[in-house]
Amino acid sequence: MSVSARARILVIEDNEDLAYGLRNNLEIEGYGVEIAADGERGLHRARELSPDIIVLDLMLPQLDGYRVLRQLREEGLSMPVLILTARTEEADKVRGFRLGADDYVTKPFGILELMARVEALLRRSGVASPLMSTAQPAFGDVRVDVAARTVRKAGREILLTPMEFNLLVVLLNRRGAVVSRLQLLKEVWGHTAGVLTRTVDTHVAELRRKLEDDPSRPRHILTARKAGYRLRYEKE
Repeated sequence: MSVSARARILVIEDNEDLAYGLRNNLEIEGYGVEIAADGERGLHRARELSPDIIVLDLMLPQLDGYRVLRQLREEGLSMPVLILTARTEEADKVRGFRLGADDYVTKPFGILELMARVEALLRRSGVASPLMSTAQPAFGDVRVDVAARTVRKAGREILLTPMEFNLLVVLLNRRGAVVSRLQLLKEVWGHTAGVLTRTVDTHVAELRRKLEDDPSRPRHILTARKAGYRLRYEKE
């Protein structure tokens, strides 16, 4: 996909840290991203940009997400809207859908869950996403089909749990860069608590057992001492 043809995403979110994290991760995947920090600004930018999809927080200053959504639909703007909500009550979600939301994610969420929902909405609306055009990434004799969520080693399909697969995709997406345990927890499981970092180690050990020729001496899924994990490709 060329840069000029990449899908455009408007994120309307007043939490600066969350907005920055979303922008960073979405841009890594090849999307064009713009941030609006309040409802009024978000509505204005939606009219100007006509983005391919809007990621909309419900709890916003100026105009809340419900009012933004209602105004968008009343003005005939039909792009998909994915709402972010800390509310778990069914009535809040139903209200969002009745106002024209296409999907929702409840905070806290893992970044991979949000990515998958963004991709699904783009696919339904007929807009190509970077993930849809991704060639099957590989390392060693392992081939990963991200769209089909399948992994093959030396031509034989390897069954991974959903979390193992998500963890592998995060490492693949970093293209050899080190990813900390806390970052993996945030992106794969939606957690930030350091006390849970052992969860990452356990899942990495399982990935090595399933994908490395010798799990005790891994060649690809590597530990970066006191930093995290990284994926090494043959070219290194």
